[in-house]
Amino acid sequence: MINIDQIKPDTPVVCSEDGQFATVDHMETTDTIKLKKDDAGQHHYIPLIWVTSTDDGKVKVDRPGDQAMKEWSTVSPNYVID
Repeated sequence: MINIDQIKPDTPVVCSEDGQFATVDHMETTDTIKLKKDDAGQHHYIPLIWVTSTDDGKVKVDRPGDQAMKEWSTVSPNYVID
């Protein structure tokens, strides 16, 4: 079950194989999670629709970590091009 109130800064993000691949920075929009910077200093964004549960102090997504990291975005949905 998804409880959006449990998606807080520093919450581990785990893949469908239960491995942690990221950490929550904060909710960017009502349907997007901003992840903490990776080792290269880059933030990433994942859609809330990927989340399958927020139990046990973790945000669990519906795909393997490798796939999630290929599909996440490096651009905020709030980014506007003039």
